[in-house]
Amino acid sequence: MNTKSTINYQEIAKELNGIETTTNSDRLTKLSLDYYHFSPILTEQLQNKRGELAAFPTTEAEVLKIALICVKYKIPLTVRGAGTGNYGQCIPLEGGIILDTSKMNQIQWLKPGIACVQPGVKMAAFDKQARKIGWELRIAPSTYRTATIGGFIGGGSVGMGSVNYGQISDRGNLRRVRLVTLEETPQVLELEGDRVQKVLHAYGTTGIITELEIPLAPAYPWQEIIVTFDDFMTAASFGQALSDSHGIVKKLVSIHASPIPSYFPALKNYIPQGKHCALLMVSEYDITPFQDLVQEYQGEITYSKTAAEAAKGTSLLEFTWNHTTLHARSVDNKLTYLQTFYFTLERLEKLYQQRGDEIMIHLEFLRAGDKAVPAGLQLIRFTTGERLNEIIRDRESQGAFIANPHVYTIEDGGNKQVDPQKVAFKQQVDPYGLLNPGKMRGFRE
Repeated sequence: MNTKSTINYQEIAKELNGIETTTNSDRLTKLSLDYYHFSPILTEQLQNKRGELAAFPTTEAEVLKIALICVKYKIPLTVRGAGTGNYGQCIPLEGGIILDTSKMNQIQWLKPGIACVQPGVKMAAFDKQARKIGWELRIAPSTYRTATIGGFIGGGSVGMGSVNYGQISDRGNLRRVRLVTLEETPQVLELEGDRVQKVLHAYGTTGIITELEIPLAPAYPWQEIIVTFDDFMTAASFGQALSDSHGIVKKLVSIHASPIPSYFPALKNYIPQGKHCALLMVSEYDITPFQDLVQEYQGEITYSKTAAEAAKGTSLLEFTWNHTTLHARSVDNKLTYLQTFYFTLERLEKLYQQRGDEIMIHLEFLRAGDKAVPAGLQLIRFTTGERLNEIIRDRESQGAFIANPHVYTIEDGGNKQVDPQKVAFKQQVDPYGLLNPGKMRGFRE
């Protein structure tokens, strides 16, 4: 692989004639970064990483042209969506070219239950069109307004809708993907069925996605509701009961232990100090049985907006998943987070009792196999990396699973083991290791 000093990127830009490019340092800084600064550990490791040139293709043919240039000169290539990730997925560790997919933003076709899109299509913009025929995305992150579909497939995992459809890696949540390789002669491949797993959450290390075929969910009028509780475990039990209530259609079940709601100034009129809360999206058609469930768990509905009313303001989604961390850090930048799967309320209660002053628990219910389980992004008052790792080891020793957001490799932040199929596929499609180098530990080793 070439080093920065041996490549003249002004000349490379000339070879990419016809494709928009930039070498402007300010734009490159912005295009080289994501929300890695949620982690004080990644901040130290990644804050000075920059690309040397950014390219903005609009077609698959232009992507092939960029791929050919990268292979010709052995230039590292990092693919980028909207840059809404949190652990350096799109940060170029070895410089080179940044391929920004934001202008590949066409909906190729849209049918009931399924759609075909370019990777740069923004999620909210897509849903605006899909809802016209009664459908919407199955799963979307808290960055829904700005995130791209390709970026979420390449770097995300869960979000609103996961209480129904699980994670994007669950079978059927991506139907087909078309991608460009970085072989000696770049080519276009299509993957279907279980083969799409080779690109899911791969940070763009296993090919440049140019087209996706995605399944859709029926669109409901989602009423947004806040329920408050005096006791956290009652709130968590309510969240479990709602998630298990198959007759109540919902899209978001998010539980926040006090004092987390105090970090949401926009919601202060609806969540009294010291209260725990549930931030919810429930079908308007199911409000009566939902209200009965709230009464059973002695909760109080303090905020309720119909779908039409919610569409005019800030969605409750903006306070859930990792936007919880975003709001908390805007008040106290010493806070960070850990992605934690508790699996059972019994384990959750045990860990809640052990939390101390440095840990605040925030739950998101999602489907894992045939069950809805409590997971979440607990807030951590950061002191040292050693203490953070101690918390991780302690939680895991008690049966919780931590997807560590303080590392930038695919394996260490996910299931903590090398996926031999992904590694073999990368060896096939990227034999020179040019795609987002340094992010797949299995390939490096």
